[in-house]
Amino acid sequence: MTTDVHAHLLLPAMHAEVERRAPELVAEAAELERRRNGVASLQASGAMIGARIPKLTDVRARLAAMDEQGVQRQWVSVSPNHFYPWAPEGLAAWVAMETNRLIAEHVAQAPDRLVGLGVVPLQHPHRAVEYLDDAVLGRGLAGVEISSFAGDVELSDERLEPFWARAAELGCIVFLHPFGCSLDERLDRFYLSNTVGQPTENAVALSHVIFSGVLDRHPDLKIVAAHGGGYLPFAIGRSDHAWHVRPEARRCEHAPSTYLRKLWFDTVVHDPVALRHLIEVAGGERVLMGSDFPFDMGLEDPVAAVQSAGLPEDLTRLVLGGNAEALLRSKVTA
Repeated sequence: MTTDVHAHLLLPAMHAEVERRAPELVAEAAELERRRNGVASLQASGAMIGARIPKLTDVRARLAAMDEQGVQRQWVSVSPNHFYPWAPEGLAAWVAMETNRLIAEHVAQAPDRLVGLGVVPLQHPHRAVEYLDDAVLGRGLAGVEISSFAGDVELSDERLEPFWARAAELGCIVFLHPFGCSLDERLDRFYLSNTVGQPTENAVALSHVIFSGVLDRHPDLKIVAAHGGGYLPFAIGRSDHAWHVRPEARRCEHAPSTYLRKLWFDTVVHDPVALRHLIEVAGGERVLMGSDFPFDMGLEDPVAAVQSAGLPEDLTRLVLGGNAEALLRSKVTA
């Protein structure tokens, strides 16, 4: 089965309710986005998203687009603007519960073709297990989508240990997808906020996971990194060198490059040479087809993008869907 593990859902009604409940905080977040992205990029993104609303909200439009792409199954996660990392605890908990409910309702309209990923209030780590259980056990979702950081919470934060332990116990998917980049105004032109910001955030977040020993303590975790893991798989030698020569970088048991084969990565790297390198360093069984559906920075034809890498036929089949199906088969559902 051809599976796209990186596809998004927009929740306009939920966002309107967030605006109603916290208008001042929403305004502050919008100003931060303006500083991070610049006016030109926000205008272009607004027009692009407006033209793609049906694919982002309507199951029939989604399925029709999947048919055109030759995609048989999608893993559906919310657009990362719905993370609301600034939300206070009460609002963040409501958002997580509502997001999980709406994702479940969306994928239930085509259960043979759609798989859902929920969210947790990452900026309130003591609530993360509660809403992981809500997503996986309460709503029957395959796992959750998380950002690269939320407020003062990095993925190496000790307060997330119960979350990582529970995710490993459930055998569920943790889909790492950044929203925003802490470099802020340095990336406010030329769409650098996305082209540089997203792969930077992926690399930073994965480095927190690796260097802090999260994967040593929780070897059964199933973390899937969007955007091919960003820059990290392509500069992992520098991380290995630091691990050998710097004592503060020795919090993990093994050289960082070894952990690339304990993670999973999507194929949204926009380059067949990069895709082949990713497979070389992470392993063919660790790469899953993704598209970033339906945004303009995604892959319009994700199947062709995989096929263009010139991989052996059996490996191509694994990347197109076999690896994703293997991950889902081992998810705990009760």
